[in-house]
Amino acid sequence: MTKKSVEIKLQNGLEARPVAVLVQVASKYDSRIYLESKGKKVNAKSIMGMMGLGLDNGETVTVTAEGQDETRAVEDIELFLNGALA
Repeated sequence: MTKKSVEIKLQNGLEARPVAVLVQVASKYDSRIYLESKGKKVNAKSIMGMMGLGLDNGETVTVTAEGQDETRAVEDIELFLNGALA
């Protein structure tokens, strides 16, 4: 299992379009990927779950992945949340 705390650096946070892109990024991987914030843990491949988190710019989330490609999955999610893939 790979786990990392990541600060969201997207100007408008995770609104509809960025959530859709994040779900696409997560869906490229076979690993189970979760984002956790404010006591909620959701599947990063679920658009409805991700929308339910309501994450804003500057908030910190914990990204967890488990599977064969977990390290790369966490790295790509971090890049996206930092604005490098947006």
